[in-house]
Formats: sequence, structure tokens, C-alpha cells
Amino acid sequence: MTALFLSFILAHLLGDFLLQPTAWVKEKKKKKIKSKYLYYHGLLHLLLLLITTQFKSDYFLGILVIVLSHIGIDCAKLYFEKKKTAKLWFFADQLSHLLMIAIVVYCYFPYQIPFELLYSQQSLALITSLVLVTYVSAIVLKVLLSKWSAQITKPDTANTNNAGKYIGILERLFIFFFVVMNFWEGIGFLLAAKSIFRFGDLKESKDVRLTEYILIGTLLSFGLGILCAMLYRYLI
Repeated sequence: MTALFLSFILAHLLGDFLLQPTAWVKEKKKKKIKSKYLYYHGLLHLLLLLITTQFKSDYFLGILVIVLSHIGIDCAKLYFEKKKTAKLWFFADQLSHLLMIAIVVYCYFPYQIPFELLYSQQSLALITSLVLVTYVSAIVLKVLLSKWSAQITKPDTANTNNAGKYIGILERLFIFFFVVMNFWEGIGFLLAAKSIFRFGDLKESKDVRLTEYILIGTLLSFGLGILCAMLYRYLI
């Protein structure tokens, strides 16, 4: 089962990412179902699936289902995707392809999804810790740093598309997994890298309040990441 699943996934990744020229993508967006590259793309996936499954006749029907569904899903994306929803449709498209692959594999090798594991102590502890270290910590930091952020916010920097928020979330996720893996050295590398990137801002601004804000925010963010990771390790 695993070998078949990996064969299908490998063919999908090669066909959708590695071997699909940008010109094909642009042409498909322009002409949609009338684009010849839509069907070239399907034929490419057919060839890759045959190669990765070693042309075994047992899988021919499953391969045909995957290829036809792939073309259908791509068509739906081409017609319903808008500029504002491009990211959403990208992930929806990929998840749909993976779901079809999972269904075909299930038809050959029926398997059970262990949903009961989601309610195990370890799973609940992980989910709770991830919620804490991402969005909950972001809100906590926003409240704690409100005094400093109000003093340094400028009109031309008010709209940042929440970039700082997501940078902080990624930062704490790295810290969380570094601690869980007992790779404490990684936190040092992360802190050094952040210091290098922030050095230019601090040097140019010459603003003590900005320096204080960044230092306090960094220490709090790192502290919350470590705290959540230690809590998770304690619970499991």
C-alpha cells in the first residue's frame, strides 16, 4: 500500500511541479479547456504514473481514474480561480488531487484511518500546544507589547499585511519543534539569524524605543515558544 501511494505521489509531484513549464500554466489560464497544454499535462501524468508503477496492468484502471480526475480538477480551478482567491485554489487543487490518490489507493488496499488517535493524550497535547504557540501567543504578545507598539507605529507602516504576526508564528513554531527534538542549539542559530536581519533596521532608525520593542518582543516570543514546548513535553 505504501509503495503504491508513494508511486502516485511521486508522479504527481513530478508532473505538477518539476516537469510543468510556466508557459503551459499561462496558456491554460488563458484558453482554459481549449488549451492543448491541459491535455498534454494529463498525458504527462499518465506517462509518469505508468513509469512509477512499472507499467503494472493491475493499476491501469486506477491510473486512468487519477488522470481523468486530475484534468477535471484542473478545469474547475481554471474556471473558478480569481486573482484574489489564487492561493486558496492552489491549496484546494492540490488537496483534491491528493484525496483522489488516497481514494484510488484505498480501492486497491483498503485501510482504516485511526481517528481514535486524534483523541489520545499525545495528540490532544500536541494540538493544544500548537494552538498556544501560534495564535494564542500572538494575541498575548500583542497585548503585552501594546504600550511600545503604540509609541513606534508610523502612518506609513500601519498596513503590513500582518507580516510580523506570521513571522512570529513561524519563529515560535521553529522554537517549539527545536525544544521537542531537544535541539537547543537551533534556538541559538534562530536568534543569531534574526539579529542579523534586524541589525539594519536598528542601525538606520537610531530609535531607542524601537530597539526596546524588538528586544522585548523577541525575548517574549522565544520565551512563549520554549514554555509551550516544555509544557508539551511534560504532558506526554
